[in-house]
Amino acid sequence: MKLSNYYIPTLKEAPKDADNLSAKLMIRAGLVRKLGSGLYEWLPLGFKVLKKVEQIIREEMNRAGANEIWMPIIQPKELWEESGRWEHFGDQLLKLEDRKGAGFCVSPTAEEEVTDLVRKDLSSYKQLPVCLYQFGTKFRDEIRPRFGVMRSREFYMKDAYSFAATDAQADDWYQQMYDAYQRIFTRCGFKFKAVEADTGAIGGNFSHEFMVLADNGEDAIADSDCGYAANTEKAAVKCPEFPPLNEDELLPMEKVDTPKAYTIEDVADMLKVPTSKLIKLLLFMADGKPVVALMRGDHELNEPKFRAFLKCTELVKADEETYTKITGSFVGFAGAQGLKEKHPELPIYADNYVKGVINGVSGGNEKDVHTKNVTPLRDIKVDEYCDLKIASAGDICPHCGKPFTFTRGIEVGHVFKLGTKYSKAMNATFLDETQKAQPMIMGCYGIGVGRVVAAAIEQSHDDNGIIWPAPLAPFDVALVAIDYHSNPEVKKHADEICAALEAKGLDVLLDDRDERAGIKFKDMDLIGLPYRLVVSSRTVKDGQCEYKKRTDKEAVRWNLSEAVEKILAATGK
Repeated sequence: MKLSNYYIPTLKEAPKDADNLSAKLMIRAGLVRKLGSGLYEWLPLGFKVLKKVEQIIREEMNRAGANEIWMPIIQPKELWEESGRWEHFGDQLLKLEDRKGAGFCVSPTAEEEVTDLVRKDLSSYKQLPVCLYQFGTKFRDEIRPRFGVMRSREFYMKDAYSFAATDAQADDWYQQMYDAYQRIFTRCGFKFKAVEADTGAIGGNFSHEFMVLADNGEDAIADSDCGYAANTEKAAVKCPEFPPLNEDELLPMEKVDTPKAYTIEDVADMLKVPTSKLIKLLLFMADGKPVVALMRGDHELNEPKFRAFLKCTELVKADEETYTKITGSFVGFAGAQGLKEKHPELPIYADNYVKGVINGVSGGNEKDVHTKNVTPLRDIKVDEYCDLKIASAGDICPHCGKPFTFTRGIEVGHVFKLGTKYSKAMNATFLDETQKAQPMIMGCYGIGVGRVVAAAIEQSHDDNGIIWPAPLAPFDVALVAIDYHSNPEVKKHADEICAALEAKGLDVLLDDRDERAGIKFKDMDLIGLPYRLVVSSRTVKDGQCEYKKRTDKEAVRWNLSEAVEKILAATGK
């Protein structure tokens, strides 16, 4: 392919609103263009990479025995009402009506749609298990789209769904998809890790995320020596051991004035205590009912972990009116001491670390007042101590007892064991061997195809631009012809090499533009093709060309007569 015939609008600078590295490089290299907030157009170069990723995924899904289908992006409201997610999915669900007033949504995921499809056709255990998958556009109305195509509102993904008659069949499909994902991301050339993860709005019994490791990844991963790894939204933290209470150390509670001390840091500075001595009171509404979580001041509540502990569908922070009504105090000044006596029915849960706070500081239940010498085991009636914190430095793995190490990653795939969450709600049943109706046992498995492209860039780049892993590169070879239009020998050799490589199955981008060498080299480094050949007036007079791998610092000279054979060897073709 001649570059003069190819649409690659490269830019010297990225737009100011490009907020991460991959977004900047994808726009600069002419892979995508931003249409609107969270909406991107894929240009020819980016589209080629997208389709390469898609084909790798398709081959491995087919190899695992899944069947490809295609489903509409517009889904009827009635299906989502059956599952209960029309209201509970949240504001990310884009709802609309047709001219007759019938309700629909733009698909953010397809559990309801595929469950409806299967329940119409499968009725016997003899027809199970089965796994269906599709590639398609999804839409989630993100409140703050960011990171380019990694957290856009419209995105392209592969989603798959398995249906089984037994737990053993369901577990087998989960493992098959897990193994398929391992092969997919290995073929993409990634350094990656599969980690335990929160199931989120999809629901289900358990799940794994596949994370491409990158220093500036959006997710934190807790790792341990025993092999346990989890997203910090999921990572379990070993309960610390604290010595028994020593009554002689306990001081009586005492109220102190803390004017205008609205944050943990403000209070700690004013009272000259470490933030680990403070006790935060957090009020939530769990499926519409109030519930309290207590955290140490230096720790953050893990909301997905808290939601999973409560087994609730919806967990949201209480508004200020509810906060004041329940606690009887102003936001930031409420303490849990005495709260159970006022509201015996109010559940109060505390993170395990709160149990170790001795003579700590809590809200004083008055504006501009805090209470000193609060010892939760003595002064607060807690229903249950449990693991509620986001895993952080110093935390211990519950499996091996060693401290976690932390890395960062980008989620590119997610596998869920759903169980019967959707099949029960939507009456997707089959007749077992005794002719008794049973709900199908489901799994779902997603890969963000566009996220894979962005993750490849986040993991592999330098100051000059993208460094594509060879399996994902839009072209195999950049063939840079300098003086292509003014020197017949350059044109002759460049055309011959291009034709010979393409005849051997390589995808070649021939830069035939009438531009200075420096501009051509900068563009090719930005685009990031794995291998570069340069044919110029300077090299052809010596019967040579220049070769440089994208990751090499210096170019080397090759004889023109050997160029095709050597590039084939370098690419492994």
